Amino acid sequence: MKFIEVSILSESNKREILKLWNNEYPEKLGFQHIAEFEKYLAELTAPSHILMLDHNSKVKIWYVCFTRENEKWFALILDSSFQGKGLGTKLLNRAKEKEPELNAWVIDHNNDRKKNGEHYNSPLDFYLKNGFELITHNRLELKKISAVKIKWKHKNESL
Repeated sequence: MKFIEVSILSESNKREILKLWNNEYPEKLGFQHIAEFEKYLAELTAPSHILMLDHNSKVKIWYVCFTRENEKWFALILDSSFQGKGLGTKLLNRAKEKEPELNAWVIDHNNDRKKNGEHYNSPLDFYLKNGFELITHNRLELKKISAVKIKWKHKNESL
């Protein structure tokens, strides 16, 4: 296993991340075609990616950091077979070394289902254990997603 940092994703990386996205996120957040996913990526401002590749050079963890409304935001997806092994924490710690703050939308309920029919388990507890704070007054309520904002700030910064 190795982490690699890239500013531009290869076509094979995009296909692997799309598969990871569609398998791990709630089904209603899925993309039907690679063009939809590429449109999502194109709308990110100044993205930087960290990928964890398995021994076959397949993407098993994807992290992207980008700028939105003058704040640093991120998305993180782990292949379910790699969850609970400390790799997400390791990657977040690496990201925290680079940024003074990180923001994300996190689904804070277990009502959604993944493409395979399994329940989507909210990662909120994972982020809280990793030093993120819940910004309860800032919610995203859309047809496809109900989520709450989380924020991490370096100890020298204030919320």
